[in-house]
Amino acid sequence: MKMQINCLNLLLVLLLGIVPCKIYATDAEKNVMLYTPYIKISVPPGESINYSIDVINKCDEVKNATISVEGMPRGWNYEVKSGGFTIGELSVLPDEKKNFSLKVDVPVQVNKGTYHFTVSVDGMASLPLTVTVSKQGTYQTDFTTTQPNMEGNSKSTFTFNATIKNRTAEQQLYALTADVQRGWNVVFKPNYKQATSAQVDPNATQNITIDINPPANVAAGSYKIPVHASTGSTSADLELEVVITGSYEMELTTPKGLLSSDITAGETKRIDLVVKNNGSAELKDIELSASKPVDWEVTFEPSKVLKLGAEQSTNVVATVKASKKALPGDYVTKMTAKTPEVNATADFRISVKTPMIWGWVGVLIIVLVLGGVYYLFRKYGRR
Repeated sequence: MKMQINCLNLLLVLLLGIVPCKIYATDAEKNVMLYTPYIKISVPPGESINYSIDVINKCDEVKNATISVEGMPRGWNYEVKSGGFTIGELSVLPDEKKNFSLKVDVPVQVNKGTYHFTVSVDGMASLPLTVTVSKQGTYQTDFTTTQPNMEGNSKSTFTFNATIKNRTAEQQLYALTADVQRGWNVVFKPNYKQATSAQVDPNATQNITIDINPPANVAAGSYKIPVHASTGSTSADLELEVVITGSYEMELTTPKGLLSSDITAGETKRIDLVVKNNGSAELKDIELSASKPVDWEVTFEPSKVLKLGAEQSTNVVATVKASKKALPGDYVTKMTAKTPEVNATADFRISVKTPMIWGWVGVLIIVLVLGGVYYLFRKYGRR
């Protein structure tokens, strides 16, 4: 009997010792919390969600929190990181908090709907999270650009920045092609290196630079440039637009095409010029100038052509005055017609002749010399 009483007392002591411990542990568990501001998020298929979660320890002792994720939908991937490391457990000092990140990858092939999962730490605290997939997932590729339209002249290079997004679950090698007429040149540059294909990882993007050069004789107008990124299982199309304002081409010449003349030193010479617009765009504010020999003068009438339509021409007169000290010989005068878009030059070879008076002076000197010889011959010849 006494032994039974002792056993009962021992059992009672053990029970009294266990119960307070359990109650203490439960209170401690309630003092550990998980917190993130975004507990319900809506995303499209193929996106990644980055949660920032705090483990808050309100106890008066260090807590080692083993992190687990429960109820993650099938096919979804996640990663827990802190301080740049992938982790499974955090140690939190009393009255402090530690932060970790939870990255959740929503698969491409997923049904539209609402999905739930829970982040827990050792059963001490749990954080239910909800993700709403906004649309039905598809096995597709996106080919996009923020600027599909560009304008310029026929000699411009049109550079478009595009992006390929591989929304499939596999790595894809995309062939890059364009549907253009003969004379157009389209160059693809994945990561700024010329290529005809681009390799893109699952659910990743690749930047593509597209350079388009139109034919030299292209007419002004708007041109559609369809480009494609395709594999054996998926493809995407992108339509670019190039607006040609016209080609700029100008010629400076003479009515007969002759680029030479002659002039007498110190005198002036009028040279008829023709400015031709051989392009398909109107030219405006054509300024005329000349690079001339020292002490020469060149003026133009008019000095500026306000506008000149496509395939039109206009006449200009250049007045050239040679230096009085110019020696006989050939001199080159470069004449230029210039607009902000295009320049045209013509090199004129101008031969300088001596003034006529110097010719008569030479004749007179010859006559005088002959007369002197004749006089001396008559005077002294008989002796």
